[in-house]
Amino acid sequence: MSGTGVPANVAGGVLALLLIGYLFVALVRPERF
Repeated sequence: MSGTGVPANVAGGVLALLLIGYLFVALVRPERF
């Protein structure tokens, strides 16, 4: 694991969580979108 791989993995994980959260909210509260 190189030094540049860790930030990339962290950024990817954060983006994935944000995407999942957005989709969840969009499904639960469709009237807001």
